[in-house]
Amino acid sequence: MKSISYTQARSNLAETMKRVCSDHAPIIITRSANEPIVMISLEDYEMMLETNYLLQSPANAERLNAAVEEIETLIKKNKKKQINR
Repeated sequence: MKSISYTQARSNLAETMKRVCSDHAPIIITRSANEPIVMISLEDYEMMLETNYLLQSPANAERLNAAVEEIETLIKKNKKKQINR
């Protein structure tokens, strides 16, 4: 995760916010006398909240993890097929 100082963030606030949203990558903002903070896009924050909500149910978490594993397996098989062509 990229880290910038408060001064850098303040000097380039619009560009920093644009980058956070377009790259979907949070940025740590360090502050000399205080704890650092994380800047994250609203879209990514809402997705994080949704994921946390869905994973609260053990049954739901198990189904989601199984689905992720299945997708990863299919992706690996597809890559092997492409290599063998």
